[in-house]
Amino acid sequence: MQSTFLNSIYQLMVKARSKVLVYLTHRMALPILRLIRKPEAFPYTRQQLQALPLPTLGKALATMLEENEFELLTHYAKHDMKHILLGYPTTDKGEVCLQAFMCGNGHLSFPVISTLLFGFLTMPEYWKAFYKAWQRGKAANKISHWNWVAIVNQPTTLLQQQIFNTPTTNYANTN
Repeated sequence: MQSTFLNSIYQLMVKARSKVLVYLTHRMALPILRLIRKPEAFPYTRQQLQALPLPTLGKALATMLEENEFELLTHYAKHDMKHILLGYPTTDKGEVCLQAFMCGNGHLSFPVISTLLFGFLTMPEYWKAFYKAWQRGKAANKISHWNWVAIVNQPTTLLQQQIFNTPTTNYANTN
């Protein structure tokens, strides 16, 4: 009885932290960052990405958006492409792992720091995975300088090899 109750409380906490993470990233951080950074809008439409050949990052992005029933957010496409190239899912754990990778890769920004802080405070069960993602980013070639619009037509596996200097594995199930 007590373990069922504790499990129910844990599940409520997981749902709550997920909603908070989505709110912080999509409702607060994105609008603020658009004002501060003034990033260029992603020039491709979902249909243009869908028309690209299969091994390209652009086609992989269109497929990922469709499979997850996501909209193409023109100021967030770069982030979604990182999910594809780095192999982290678009889950709460995957979001924090992606930002831990970016931190290890030398990219410090408000989204990276705030997401890591949120993850470390609310997801202690994933600390080991966050640390592995940070180590992975530290060992990888730097990607913060990449021209993300220009690589849409490149094969996904070739880009992954440039990041990791080897064929990659999907790290979605890293503990």
